[in-house]
Amino acid sequence: MTTIDQTHSALTFARRAPRAPLVRTLSRAIATGDDRAATVARLGLGLIMLPHGLQHALGFFGGYGFSGTLGWMTGTLGFPTALAALAIVTELIAPFLLIVGLGGRFAAVGVAGIMAGAILTHAPAGFFMNWFGKLPAGTEGFEYHLVVTALAAVVAIKGSGALSLDRALSGAGDARRA
Repeated sequence: MTTIDQTHSALTFARRAPRAPLVRTLSRAIATGDDRAATVARLGLGLIMLPHGLQHALGFFGGYGFSGTLGWMTGTLGFPTALAALAIVTELIAPFLLIVGLGGRFAAVGVAGIMAGAILTHAPAGFFMNWFGKLPAGTEGFEYHLVVTALAAVVAIKGSGALSLDRALSGAGDARRA
C-alpha cells in the first residue's frame, strides 16, 4: 500500500469513525458543498469587511484604531466595553477567516451581529447612505448594512462553498455534505 493510499484510508476512517457530539456539531457547521455562489458571497463579504476591520482595529485607511474606535463605541454609541471590544476583534478576524473559508458560518454570523448593531445605530438617519454629501458628515443610513447582512446570511446558510478550507476539512466530495 502506497503512502497516498494509506493517507486516503486514514482520512476515510476518520470521517466514518464515531464522533463526540461537539465534534459532530462542528463538522456540520463547517460542512459545505461546491457552491460557487456561496464562494462569491463569502469572498465578497470578507473583502468588504477587511478594510472596515483594519480601520477600526489597526487605524488603517484613516481609521481611529482599537482604542479610538472602542472609545467611540462606548462613549458616543453607548455600547458596553466588552461587546464593543468583541465587535472590533470580530471585524478584524472574521474577514480573514471568510477570505480563506475557515469557519465561514461562524465568521458570517459574527459579521451579521455587528451589522445588526450598526443598523440600530444608523436607523435614525434613514435608509439611504449619504451618497451626495447632503447630510452632515458621518450621517449615513443603513442600506449598506442590509447588503452586508444579506451576504452574511448567504454564507451562514450555504457555508463557505468551493475553494474553502471548510470544504477541504469537511471531506470535499461527500454527497451528504453538499
